[in-house]
Amino acid sequence: MSFFDDEPTQVSSSPRRAAEPRRPAASGSEPPAEERQTLRTRQLVAVGVGLILLLAIIFTVKGCLDSASESALKDYNRNAGAIIADSDNQVAAPFFKLLSGGTGAGATSDLQVQINQIRLAAEEDVKRGKELDVPAEMRDAQQNLMLTLDLRSGALTKIAELLPKAQGTGQAAETATNEIAGQMQAFLASDVVYSQRTAPLIKQTLDQAGITGVTIETSQSLPGYTWLAPSTIAAAIGGQAAGGTPDGTATPGTHGHEVTSTTIAGTTLQPSPAANKVSATPPVAVTVKLLNGGENNEKNVTVTLTLTAPGAKPITAKKVVNQTTAGGTTDVSIALPSVPQGAAATLVVKVAAVAGETNTDNNEQSYTVLFAGG
Repeated sequence: MSFFDDEPTQVSSSPRRAAEPRRPAASGSEPPAEERQTLRTRQLVAVGVGLILLLAIIFTVKGCLDSASESALKDYNRNAGAIIADSDNQVAAPFFKLLSGGTGAGATSDLQVQINQIRLAAEEDVKRGKELDVPAEMRDAQQNLMLTLDLRSGALTKIAELLPKAQGTGQAAETATNEIAGQMQAFLASDVVYSQRTAPLIKQTLDQAGITGVTIETSQSLPGYTWLAPSTIAAAIGGQAAGGTPDGTATPGTHGHEVTSTTIAGTTLQPSPAANKVSATPPVAVTVKLLNGGENNEKNVTVTLTLTAPGAKPITAKKVVNQTTAGGTTDVSIALPSVPQGAAATLVVKVAAVAGETNTDNNEQSYTVLFAGG
């Protein structure tokens, strides 16, 4: 038998069928419970992390905003306080000191220049106020602060304008003096606005923001109510007195002054023949108190001192008082350039008669004084 006659062994040559990939679950079918739990856990973790990050961002932003808002409120209070303090110290105080010092005895133009310089400082405060960075919560306080500053600046502007007329003569001068007294009410009004509106509104806003431990500036520009009286203004600026007319004749009513006391170095002198011993060295300040016993204010009142001693040349000094007020007293300080030491001297104090004064018996006082070195 031939080899090739044998029937060959059949070997399958067909390739093995590859394993079919796992088909996804048909639409609408759910994944296994284990996978669903894992997926849900991951989602919850992601949501939690997201919420934490969101809250962290919110609190961080809020903290920054709160801090910025608190700083802005504190800055406003500090800056507004600095401006109102400047208004008190660099505007109101110098202005009333200028008038209280009797500067009115000088030239009208000099006093007007000095008041205008103070006015410029007031206008600078107004400018600074307008440039403030104002938080929304402080808008009401800011409006009242600006009203305070505007009242003071406007009053000084008007007073400077009225001054030349007030220091003139006649009815126009008296009218201008009254108008200046009216402008003094603007200082009083500014004090009321600040104390009753500006400062309380600032405090209220700070309290609402929970801000404590800060100082709210106080303010007072008008030194006293006497500055509201035309007579006080007339005396301060050397204005037109009610006691005289433009032609120099006396107005109706009584007129005149009285020397009520004289003081040297704290010692009130007793009229002669009493002897007064005082310790003082030149120049010696003598304070004379005058009483205007008439029914009219008087203008340009002259007070004269005459000091005589045996064998020495008389020493004289005098001062002109801008104005005295009817029924009021005025202290007049006059310096004696020299005094005799160790010898009794006679000091005569005399106030000159004014128009319409009929009784001059009390216009003069005489004192015996023994000066000893201080």
